[in-house]
Amino acid sequence: MNYQKTHYLTSAVDEAGLPHDSGIEVAFIGRSNAGKSSAINTIVGLKGLARTSKTPGRTQMINYFAIDEDRHLVDLPGYGYAKVPRPIQERWTENINNYLKNRKSLRGLILVMDIRHPLQPSDEQLLQWALNYGVHVHVLLTKADKLTRQAMIKMLRDVQEALRPLNNVTCQAFSSQNRYGLDEAHELLEKWFTETAE
Repeated sequence: MNYQKTHYLTSAVDEAGLPHDSGIEVAFIGRSNAGKSSAINTIVGLKGLARTSKTPGRTQMINYFAIDEDRHLVDLPGYGYAKVPRPIQERWTENINNYLKNRKSLRGLILVMDIRHPLQPSDEQLLQWALNYGVHVHVLLTKADKLTRQAMIKMLRDVQEALRPLNNVTCQAFSSQNRYGLDEAHELLEKWFTETAE
């Protein structure tokens, strides 16, 4: 699959503005400042596809990117940033809940967490939403380069152990800085984009 052909398609503020519910899509979501946009850009091999910002909470819309006619990546708004006004937080909650519940073309959700601060309460809430709706989740522990290799391996094992009781959840370490875990992420996407729906 040629990810470098990925291009911006459209943005939506809510479910009504989403593209036609067909084909296969994989969505990325995570706490603000967890490195979600950088992870997307690294995975597709395009620096400026998903906009990165040092200001947490910048992504407020659902952004769609097309790999080809039938396969899409979706950048969902970041969450967990306290300075975002409450009405926006409430709208985000409703929109994401509806998306996870109703989107038939959603094949899997990549839940981005900073490996130094994984499984925050908001992460666990999001994880539970997805599992309640039968969505497969892959936890991407970003910024792995910020830890020593030994510390990274320990944190990965700890998170994997915490997730073990859950069905349909996988986990890996990842770094946009040194591209650690990129092949594993590509293998997962290849699987989700090519296997038939259950």
